[in-house]
Amino acid sequence: MTKELNPLFGKTVELDPSISVAVVGAAGKMGTRVSNNLDLTDAPIFYVEASEAGRQRLAELGREVTELEDAAKAADVVILAVPDVVLGKISAQVVPLMKDGSVLLTLDPAAAYAGLLTERGGVHQACAHPAHPSVFLERTTQEEWADTFGGIAAPQEVVAAYEGEDQEIRERTAKVIRAIYAPVIDVHWVTIKQLAQLEPTLVETTGCMIGQFLKDSMDHAIHEVGIPEKAVKALFYGHIYISLTNALRGSNPFSDACLRAMDYGRESIINPDWTKIWDDEQLDKVLATMLEIDPIQR
Repeated sequence: MTKELNPLFGKTVELDPSISVAVVGAAGKMGTRVSNNLDLTDAPIFYVEASEAGRQRLAELGREVTELEDAAKAADVVILAVPDVVLGKISAQVVPLMKDGSVLLTLDPAAAYAGLLTERGGVHQACAHPAHPSVFLERTTQEEWADTFGGIAAPQEVVAAYEGEDQEIRERTAKVIRAIYAPVIDVHWVTIKQLAQLEPTLVETTGCMIGQFLKDSMDHAIHEVGIPEKAVKALFYGHIYISLTNALRGSNPFSDACLRAMDYGRESIINPDWTKIWDDEQLDKVLATMLEIDPIQR
């Protein structure tokens, strides 16, 4: 049966019908996102959900619930779309049931890098994290502008890790990755450690923190300094964009006066030893905090 077009952006999602996929946690936040795209394919999809509320949500969407044991045994690729803190526990239930040659696909590298995932000979492991639509993406439709997260209308790239040497497994995994995060521009392959360095070190420890700091500084200008909100947002939003294009793409050089102000800001705000966040022990520390586990031992 051919799937209907996605009413949000009028497209189908392609996936080889010979590849069966199970989504564990199919009614959760990420589980729903990847399931929405998988439901647009002609591939066999098994939706697994433990909670009664989640099962009800799947029923309302017209998606049949499959029991964990049955899905794990049948699927070529099993996606664990569950919170990081339970990935170890869930993988211990799933991996022993999986068939030889199948793939366990996680959506975040923390648990894999920390060694929390159950391993078994014959079962491959991979991880794929969406890059989200780029701030520099040339959007052309309202749907693309509205899709800030990705996976609906705005094209995005994906960074994935598979450290095995089986090219067929990599290609199969890439097909599933392109389906769950569609529309996808490209899939970039790295190691699990490199993916963990990108997420959280580069993305969350650096990028997300700075994003929230921009909001905090803007709020201070509005609520503490007393500058009119519309004036603050008008000047700040435009300058955030030009700052990113100047710094990341070299679109225009910063003025000499701006460079001096930037030096003052760096000295006032950023610790001189900030690069320590890239040290292995600091990566282990932040991942242990995120996973709510004891310090990672290497």
